[in-house]
This record gives sequence, C-alpha cells and structure tokens, in this order.
Amino acid sequence: MNRERLMQRFSSMAEIGQTDRGGVNRLALTEMDKQARDLLWKWSEEIGLSVRVDDFGNIYARLEGEKVDYKPVVLGSHLDSVPYGGKFDGTLGVLVGLELMETIIEEGKTPERPLELAVFTNEEGARFPTPMLGSGAVTGVFTKEHVYNMKDDDGVRFEDALVKIGYVGDSFNRVTEVEAFIELHIEQGPVLESKGVPVGIVNGIQGLSWHSVQFFGEAGHAGTTPLHHRKDPLISSVKAIQRIHDWVMNLEDETIVTFGKIGTASNTINVVSNSATFSLDIRHPDHSKLLSRIEKVKRLIREVALEDDTESLCEDLSYMTPVSFDPGLSELLSNACRKHNVDFSEIVSGAGHDAMYMNRIGKTVMVFAPSRAGKSHCEEEDTSWEDIEKAGKVMEDTVKRLAFSTESVKS
Repeated sequence: MNRERLMQRFSSMAEIGQTDRGGVNRLALTEMDKQARDLLWKWSEEIGLSVRVDDFGNIYARLEGEKVDYKPVVLGSHLDSVPYGGKFDGTLGVLVGLELMETIIEEGKTPERPLELAVFTNEEGARFPTPMLGSGAVTGVFTKEHVYNMKDDDGVRFEDALVKIGYVGDSFNRVTEVEAFIELHIEQGPVLESKGVPVGIVNGIQGLSWHSVQFFGEAGHAGTTPLHHRKDPLISSVKAIQRIHDWVMNLEDETIVTFGKIGTASNTINVVSNSATFSLDIRHPDHSKLLSRIEKVKRLIREVALEDDTESLCEDLSYMTPVSFDPGLSELLSNACRKHNVDFSEIVSGAGHDAMYMNRIGKTVMVFAPSRAGKSHCEEEDTSWEDIEKAGKVMEDTVKRLAFSTESVKS
C-alpha cells in the first residue's frame, strides 16, 4: 500500500464540499456528491478498472480475475456525508479499497477471483431519510419503488435527484453475490483509542430500535393554572426520559439509549401544552436482550403516565436486527494482525454500516481504525495516518489471501 498516494487522493477528495473547519458537506445525490463520484470514476479508470453503475446509483469498479465466473471479493463504503460532517467517514474505506486494488495491479499478478470496489448511495440517510439506502436496495431490504419515491426535505424524489446528477444505471449492474465483503471504516467512538490499539476487528453490528413517544395531558395558561392542577405532558416526558436513563445506567451492560428530539404541540413559552413528544433510540448487540429492553422501556413509559394521570403512546418507527459477521473472515484479519505485529481488539459496531446489509448476500466483516477522541459526524473527526496504514496493511494481507485463492472462506 502506497501511503503517500493514498494521502494525496484523500486530500483531493476532502476538498469536495469542504467546510471552513475542515469537514465536508457532501449530501447524497447533490452536486458535491456528483463531483466526488466523478473523481473516483476517473481514478478507477486511470488504473485500469472497469466501472459501472446500477439503478440506485451505486458504483462498482472491477478488476477482473482469472476465474471471471467466480464470486468477487468486494471492498467499499460510501462517499456521502452528513451536514458539516467529517472527511474520514466512509471516504476512507473507499479510497483504501482503491489503493489496495492499484497495489495489486502494480505487482503484475492477476487475482484468481475478481476484485470489486463498491461505493453505495445515501449511506448516511442525511438527505433521503433512510440510512444505508443503496446497499439495502441491492440486497432486497428496500423495493425500487420505495427508494425511487423517497423525498428529501425539499420534496425532491430520489429518482429525480439521481437523474439530475447523471448516475442512473442499469439493474443488470447490481452486485448480487459476493465471496467476501470487507469494509474499512473509522470507529466513530472512543473504544479503540482508549485501549491504545490501532485496529478493530468488528464481530458484528448492534441492533437498534427507533420509537416516537407521546404524552397527552391538558392544555392550560402558564400564569393561571397552578402546578398541582396541571396534567403536563412535558413533565411526564422528562420524568420518563430520566427514569429510562437511570434504569439503563444501572444495568451496566451494553444497552444504549438516546433521546435525540423533544418538543410540545404548542411550542409556546406561556402555554401548558396538551401533548409532548420525544424520540427514543435503543441499541444492543443481542437480539433477545434488545427486545426485552424495548418491552421494559415501554412499561416504564406507561408507569409514568399512570402516576401523572396523563396518557402515553409509544410508536414503533423502525427496527434493525443485530448482525453477526463471518468468523472465518475475522480469523483471517486476526492472523494478518499477528503476522504484521499489529495490536488489535475485537469490537461490536455501535453504528450502522453498509456491511450490515451486504451480510445478506455473502460473508462480511469490517475493520475499524481509531477515531481521535471518539469524534465523528462532526468537522473535528480525525484518524491518524499511522493507524490507517496499519489497518490498510492488515486489509491488504487479507484481501490478497482471498483474491488469490479459489477456495471459499471457511466460517
């Protein structure tokens, strides 16, 4: 792996949608996303890869193998960002994948299996409000009708945005099966840095459940309704949030809860509102435990409503089952770390990634590089190039073992 070449490409890509504080604004299917795609396409063709795009705008750059009919080894991630996001998120995995493919080309040996680089559309879900949309579409999670009719905040349809930037391909070009999918990504959390290890081998992705919680009470005047006469749904909401938080803290396990949104129907300074709403995000790596946590949280919400003489409603918005990655691929990565004297730690991803859907069509694994101070989805996002080089070396060793072999991975 040529570190200097990788850094130069990374710097060029980071200029597309660059913010004043060193982050990126590169939402899916915008002009900035188009420029990033165009640049990657150019680089891919320059090193001799054949490039295609499917009907969801996912890009694939292919290095043909001796056995053209064998399932490919696929590397990849995404190029889109959240608003005022970081320049490493997604982009690093794409560019390391490209660099590894160029390294193999330079060595002059044709792999047994085809190698592909995949760049998935709208991974972040920041513009079109479903994350991992491109990878989910090609693996059967979402229908084409659902994806094409999805709208952004301005009412722009996904299909229309795809047409506008010129990245509508053919359904024939979709990835349908893989021998292995490996996604390099920044951790986006503090665990690896706190342990002092440069590489995380990801065993899976924790499940998550999203809910909208509403409390209903009685509207009133802020000045004339005594506190002890009120049925204030916002107070019930705050009590429920605190009670759920305290319960999870006392569990001292891998359960995570987040309350990202809260508001009242009136949203007025001098009104006791008749309803209040907050969002609830619950995560756990174990499916059965996640389900039990959800039921417990719903009971806590009902208890608060009963105590306060208010009413409650907990609406289920979405659910993602925890994903376990392939142990055979994890073992290959572990062996590569030992071979190159690279410290590593096994880890479960707290965030969703394209790999969780690619897991539906083939064996999958992820490699993490540490995030400085655990920061991500912000302009301060950073990862050291020393750690990136170590993670890339481990990836290179593993990819070569897979691509230059006709045997399938043993799980």
